[in-house]
Amino acid sequence: MQRPSKLPAASLPGRPTFFGPQGWADLPDGLLHSIVDRLGSFRDLLGFATTCPSWRSAFSSYPSKSTFLTKLPPLLIQTHIRAQGPLLPWTSGSHELYPCKVVDPANRNTALRCWIPQDIVEKMTFIGSSYGKLIYYCKGYCRIIDAFTGDDVSTPCLPSHAKCSKLHLTGILTAPLASPNSHLLVSTESSLFDLPVGNDSWSELQLPCQFVIDHFVEFDGQFIVSNSYGRSYALQLAPQHGLQEIKTKPVGGRPVEGRLVVCGDMLLILSLGEFQRLDMSTEPATRVTVEKLGERALFVGAEAKSTAVSCMSPELWGGRSDIVYFARTARPWFIYRLCGRPDRMQDRPARVEPAGFGSTPVQSSVRPLWLYPSMFYSDGQ
Repeated sequence: MQRPSKLPAASLPGRPTFFGPQGWADLPDGLLHSIVDRLGSFRDLLGFATTCPSWRSAFSSYPSKSTFLTKLPPLLIQTHIRAQGPLLPWTSGSHELYPCKVVDPANRNTALRCWIPQDIVEKMTFIGSSYGKLIYYCKGYCRIIDAFTGDDVSTPCLPSHAKCSKLHLTGILTAPLASPNSHLLVSTESSLFDLPVGNDSWSELQLPCQFVIDHFVEFDGQFIVSNSYGRSYALQLAPQHGLQEIKTKPVGGRPVEGRLVVCGDMLLILSLGEFQRLDMSTEPATRVTVEKLGERALFVGAEAKSTAVSCMSPELWGGRSDIVYFARTARPWFIYRLCGRPDRMQDRPARVEPAGFGSTPVQSSVRPLWLYPSMFYSDGQ
């Protein structure tokens, strides 16, 4: 993300004496917070936060940053496309930062980009996304990357006995990285490993026989793990680790295969382009066909290990309710109504980009995914 130029300091003829703010950087937090209230795009918010240290501090102290999760859509991160721009020096080592293209559904003609260390793009395996972070793995170590701020956190090595097939690795954070309750969960072929962020050792939970986690979701304050064959378990982290199977009523004598996604107060199963709601208030849990999302839009990444996100009242930024935005590699996204029906009014992203902003396809194992910047989670929501 490019940093905008700093606003010039106010200038007056002569050298008058007054006791108010001496320039833009000295504006009181209360006034700056009222400005933040009126910002209506990611570009404006990020530009505000990077104007100068005092404005960044004012944004950090803004009490309701998580409200932007309901006012704005997530960003589409296209790691397979290199945005025009130079590689930048990476402050944490000798490698360089690689610029990836970013698309904002609310401002599709605005040039945006994020930055990922080049060695991560070349050598590491993507295993998940959550709370504005990208999670990668290589040779026993995980790295948690913030592509908008440059924050890069490395973990201790997983235990040597861990069977870490790239195909079966999946990761998620349980809370924003700065939270004292933040844990990194990483699943392998036979175990689930838990690392409280800042600790030096992993805890291990053996997975049930022939159960390999494909997806993590957080729903109603609880983490649920599932595979693509219709088996799901509720995960307990404290006071000790445990799994409790979520038994579901079979349809036609067999479970419904699919991917769990969360949309507001609904836990959905995405299977063959159709959605069913998993109702866990019954025993066993039942599946109910979903025909509407209400006043929400759902964003599902082409990268299967990324976390799907939803947005309330998308009309506020020019989107549409009751719509699923599926990210794609060949084009930014396709739009579907429920039950897999293509939308007749396809919302085609503009083809013409601003002058000076180009993009080039690159070799990347990570397909497009949706992400809210981590700064929107920093008030703990």
